[in-house]
This record gives sequence, structure tokens and C-alpha cells, in this order.
Amino acid sequence: MKRNAKTFFSETEGRAIEEAVRSAEAKTAGEIVVMVADTSALYREAAVLGAVVLGVFSALAAEILVRVFLMHGSFWAEGGSSFIYQLLTATATRISVWTFIPLMIVSFYIWKFVITKLPRLKLLFVSKTRLEEAVREGAVRAFYEKGLYRTRDETGILIYISLHERRVWILGDRGINGKIQPDFWGSLSSVLAQSIRDGRAGAVITSVIEKCGDELARHFPRKPDDTDELDNRPIY
Repeated sequence: MKRNAKTFFSETEGRAIEEAVRSAEAKTAGEIVVMVADTSALYREAAVLGAVVLGVFSALAAEILVRVFLMHGSFWAEGGSSFIYQLLTATATRISVWTFIPLMIVSFYIWKFVITKLPRLKLLFVSKTRLEEAVREGAVRAFYEKGLYRTRDETGILIYISLHERRVWILGDRGINGKIQPDFWGSLSSVLAQSIRDGRAGAVITSVIEKCGDELARHFPRKPDDTDELDNRPIY
């Protein structure tokens, strides 16, 4: 069964995450939120690029098939290597824009439809840098849309999981970033992202939350008047 954000964690895993957040926050003034998103971007440019590339190759393949059926039977009698050479020569020298361009246009729209219906294909035409930027921007957008910046001491932290990209971004508010180096969050993000690719996210997420809580407690110990400012349940 295809899993989306709302079904990525089971009910049992969701309760375990909620309890892990509550336990981590019991020793720190920090606030931890886990969010799961289906995707961080639509990657429309990847759908177009993929459709162009695959459309060109499909049109060329169609031209070659046409040449195979149109070539004289004597070509077949001259041996495989000779036939392939003459086939490629004939295709290269006799290709017609009147057939190639219409074939390419039709193939473009067919592949664009296929890629749109199968989003995983888009990733073949998206650079690693683009994916990282999309997930980071998705995390920042969610941080503000969900109001995580409203904590009293600016100690909110978001563990953002983007399923389509199979990537994780951990984003801290200004109060946290002033004391905890981004490399620490990056290492935890890599561990959790790998667990998603391995199908072990449910088993790893609670340990990541615990490590976040331990690090927050070092710099932001719990205050006597501290209150639970953000919901401990995962956001979908």
C-alpha cells in the first residue's frame, strides 16, 4: 500500500512519538515538533525536462523502428553488424523533420502525463541541490505556518520529514541556533533520512527525538515556570 504523510507512522508509532516528545521536553525549555509532509515541492520543471528528454529518445526510437520496416530485405542478408551499421546510417541521413517533430510533440505530452502520475520519476530529473533546497524551504515554510516561532524563549525545533524526497530537515528557532551548531542537527537529519530509505523510520524517530532533547537540555534547561507551548503529536 502506498503510504502518504497521514499513514506514514502507525497509530502506535504516533503515540510513541508523542510520548518521546513529552519525555524530551520534561528536561528542557525547548519545544520539539515532528512534521511529516508528502512532498516539499511540485517540481514542475522536472516534469517538463523529463518529458523533453524522454520525448526526444522516444521519437528517435520510433524513427529507427520505421527504418527497420522500410529497409530492403537485402540488408538483413548481409549480417548483423552490417545491418546495424546501415540501419544507423539510414536513420541519421534520412530522418525527416516532418515525422520526427510530430512524434516528439506527441511523446512529450505522453511522458509528461506519465511523469505527473508517477512523481517518483521526477526525481530522475531533479538535482541533489534542488532537492535539498526544496526540503529546506519546505521546513522553513512549515515552521512559520504552524506557529513554531511563537515560543516564549524562541526555543522551538521542527523535525521535518519530506517523504517524496526521503529527506529530513531539522530547523531550530533563533534562540536555539545561537547556541547549537547546525552540524549537530545535520547529523541527526542524515540518520533519520537513511532510516526512511531503509523502512525503519518508526524505530529511529524516537531515538532522534531523545537526542534532540538531550542537546536542548544542555543549553536550555527546564525552568520552574515552563509550560508545554506546542502540541506533542506529529503534524501531517
